[in-house]
Amino acid sequence: MSRNDDGSGSPGLGVLFSVIVVDLIGFGIVVPILPFWAERFGANGSLLGLLVACHAGMQFLFAPVWGRLSDHIGRRPVMLITIAGTALALLFLGLADSLPQIFLARLLSGIFGSNISVATAYLTDVTEEADRTRWMGMIGASFAVGFTLGPPIGGVLSRLGHGTPMLVAAAMAGLNLVWAAARLREPARHSGGTDEARMSRRDVLRDPAIARLCFIYFLFSVAVTQLETIFAFFMSHRFGYDELGVGLVMLGMAILMGAIQGGGMKRLAAHYRERRLVLVGLGLMALAFATLPLAGTVALLFLPLAIASVGRGISQPPMMSLVSLSANESSRGIVLGVFQSSASAARVVGPVLAGALYDLESGLPFWAAALLVATAGLIALRVQDAATAAPSAEEGAAS
Repeated sequence: MSRNDDGSGSPGLGVLFSVIVVDLIGFGIVVPILPFWAERFGANGSLLGLLVACHAGMQFLFAPVWGRLSDHIGRRPVMLITIAGTALALLFLGLADSLPQIFLARLLSGIFGSNISVATAYLTDVTEEADRTRWMGMIGASFAVGFTLGPPIGGVLSRLGHGTPMLVAAAMAGLNLVWAAARLREPARHSGGTDEARMSRRDVLRDPAIARLCFIYFLFSVAVTQLETIFAFFMSHRFGYDELGVGLVMLGMAILMGAIQGGGMKRLAAHYRERRLVLVGLGLMALAFATLPLAGTVALLFLPLAIASVGRGISQPPMMSLVSLSANESSRGIVLGVFQSSASAARVVGPVLAGALYDLESGLPFWAAALLVATAGLIALRVQDAATAAPSAEEGAAS
């Protein structure tokens, strides 16, 4: 395998990561603005939860669809289709002037925004198994970069009007489409069109190892959405923060998570197996979520937020690595699509739960999150590391 011109060591990865980062910056721009904008049209915690859930519901339905389609026609065309759809959805969101229109825009955004599984399949096509966790960490770092730059940009642009950040995000998505069309190549290792590419979600979940990892990721994602959904409300109602203040706090969290996933993950993966990293990360998140509502000042709040960011940074890449190593090369798109859709299903359940719990008591969503990640940790005790899990996947393929 030849080295890429960008020096990444794998063909197309430099371009792929730049596409992912720009895509996620656009997503990050919207995150701190949407709760305030929805509240402007009369949304409470429960309606905000439904707004987030409808976006995630479409991701749950379409992540396996895009993954399966990429197994058939290739990764590149599916990436281009989804980026174009995201640009149109963000444009509609920026022009929306009622709550129903915002809901419709988020539905469209969910349909086309579920392309991370395709990007992950692209990455597994062009990387070796021994380096998989490190490269999955780079995808996590791309998320961190998106959430580092996106929220503060959105907070600043919101001073020009609530619709302005969305229109800027739409323009960025349009430019991203042009860049991807010009530079993103189809991975040479991907062949497509096999019988395994026609696997269904049920077929994927028949593998107990993959099913267990999907359930862990589901619980993990429900917990994360507790924080993401009501964080802006929590900071506004308890500490008086506005869009810019919330964006800056999210900036600090994203920088810390990006440092772990972008730089620290290479060292951690070299010394510790995936299972141990998952367990430590989930344990840190449980501790952080349990103590977060007890903070009486912003200064005290920063400690559990930092612990949660470190825990998430440590646990997420090895989960993605484990499931990619459990999949056969020709069916990675659909397998990773199902894995990603478990997070999307969580983002249907999580926001509704978070909104309802927040309306009862502002600390309840965080305590629920602590219970969820603790449960995920207990299940993760039964997960096998890649060295022992991979052979079983190969045997399953042979049979």
